[in-house]
Amino acid sequence: MDKLKMQSPNLVDANIEKIAELFPNCISEANDENGILRRVVDFDQLRQELSAVLVEGPQERYTLSWPGKNEAILTANAPIARTLRPCEEESVDFENTKNLYIEGDNLDALKLLQETYLNKIKMIYFDPPYNTGKDFIFEDDFSEDTDTFLKRSNQKDEEGNRMVANTEANGRFHSDWLTMMYPRLKLASNLLADDGLIAVSIDDTELFQLGRLLDEIFGSNNKLACAPWLSEASGGKEKTGLRTGHEYLLIYYKSTSINVLQEERSAGELNLKDKHGPYRKGRELMKWGGTSLREDRPKQHYSLKTPEGLDVFPIRNDGKEGHWRWGKNNESILSAINDRDFFHWELRPFDNGVNVNGQTERWVPYVKIRDLKKSVGWSTWLDKYGANADGTRELKELFGFKPFDTPKPTKLIKWFLSLHADDNATILDFFAGSAATAQATIQLNAEDGSNRQFIMVQLPEPCDEKSEAYKAGYKTIADIGKERIRRAGKKIKDEWEVAHQQGVLGEGEPVSTLDIGFRVFKVDTSNMKDVYYTPDELKQNNLELFKDHIKPDRRPEDLLFQVFLDWGLDLTLPIAKETIDGKTIFVVDANVLLACFDSGITEELVKKLAKHKPLRAVFRDDAFGSDSVKINVEQIFKLLSPGTEVKSI
Repeated sequence: MDKLKMQSPNLVDANIEKIAELFPNCISEANDENGILRRVVDFDQLRQELSAVLVEGPQERYTLSWPGKNEAILTANAPIARTLRPCEEESVDFENTKNLYIEGDNLDALKLLQETYLNKIKMIYFDPPYNTGKDFIFEDDFSEDTDTFLKRSNQKDEEGNRMVANTEANGRFHSDWLTMMYPRLKLASNLLADDGLIAVSIDDTELFQLGRLLDEIFGSNNKLACAPWLSEASGGKEKTGLRTGHEYLLIYYKSTSINVLQEERSAGELNLKDKHGPYRKGRELMKWGGTSLREDRPKQHYSLKTPEGLDVFPIRNDGKEGHWRWGKNNESILSAINDRDFFHWELRPFDNGVNVNGQTERWVPYVKIRDLKKSVGWSTWLDKYGANADGTRELKELFGFKPFDTPKPTKLIKWFLSLHADDNATILDFFAGSAATAQATIQLNAEDGSNRQFIMVQLPEPCDEKSEAYKAGYKTIADIGKERIRRAGKKIKDEWEVAHQQGVLGEGEPVSTLDIGFRVFKVDTSNMKDVYYTPDELKQNNLELFKDHIKPDRRPEDLLFQVFLDWGLDLTLPIAKETIDGKTIFVVDANVLLACFDSGITEELVKKLAKHKPLRAVFRDDAFGSDSVKINVEQIFKLLSPGTEVKSI
């Protein structure tokens, strides 16, 4: 029976495999520093394979380089023996939620998520340290080879969780910041889906360095925008004779096939008029495309009244029932309900003589566009999506004081999230801070009836003991973020329920469908003792250690989620517990996985489990009593459930 490896993937080995598939003649073997024979890449041969001319040696080329770059590449690829331990008591609706909050070093977290979320994240937004000389950056350890790094990562939890001040007096001021950012961006790019978008907030200090870094990782042709954002409406601090009241969002996409939803711009002639003044016809409210039927978004199929009081439902031009672009608690829809002149209405014929209930025409609403003004001066087009003061105000409304120094406004993040057409997107923020991205995700779901999920990652960075947050009981930044999600989720859902009671959402709108929960996980050392990773170093007089290679303080739930990571299973899958023959059985998503970490596994129990025909089954390696029972377990599954993959830990 094979064992689970219980560590993050070694990306160097994976990259060598990819090269071997394309250029097998470029793969060789060589002894490493320990005399062990390993597969290696013949880089001279590979360079020649990728060149149309004779390659005789290194040539000058356009590249981004800095002291520490090679070490950053090494650490991005190195595996770690860590895990995510569930923390049910700090979670909200642990059993049902699809959202995650991961507390720990984001470099470790990104590595642990590699198999589960490879190419699955649709949107990444994060707000990193700006490297102003007054903030902190991660100090990662690059001084070891891969094997030493792997062993250490299982032992010293404090290592890798260090943040240090990066003052301008540091001779590697920019280099240290780039060295911190590179492995995190590289790992994040693996998680981003082919049609995914990534946005990074930044200011002038590292704007150009970050742009070059993103160019290298995602490709300069995949830059969507360097979008100025008006962060200080009254202008920022004066530096060199100019006020810098803006920051930037650097936005990139993963592939050239991305379909970005374009914002309706206030441009064109105001050639129509109503009692409120001139306007032009804007975007049609009817949703079109591959998910435009009523069953795709049933909550967005409702009636609107024309100025004459006629109830109009979203009916497509082929006569089928559709849905509107906005949910009924969207701010614009609420305005439309109170103002019958919000929409421009037109009577349009159905296609090819189609009729609905004897009608050959349908009423179609378009948004009225009235404002032709454009912001000039400080910014260009991100001047209406909140400012730093709005981010602070939102936190004060939730907490009654300012628990975090530099929160981004949710309106800015909502704008970015709304660029993607996938209403079920998974959103990642691995510098979560006060968790503004989580609140923005919940709020946007409430407004348009979507089901986006979030993954927040935040180091438990200690709060200043003199701060209001610390005095209020919040010891770390992660504590603030988790509490913000709890309070914001409740506030948004309460407002939704009030709107439902007032009839704004219509009859039968399911208030309970809004997911305001989150599963909390904490990055920790592996659940396995050293002997699991270094069995060759075990001496004859220490063989007793191998009988129980799981750390004594670890729960079955801890083991279960490390199995999730090893097998690449979704960390939000539903989990049920059953007791069979006195043993606790974890049943994951009906038949995705059956897990039992109790000792004394019998063949009778295994037969009962095999009859469920799970896709996967896992047991403790020391739970079988003897090798013969272990062999019989494999044979039982092969006989009763040949499709089950059986492993042990």
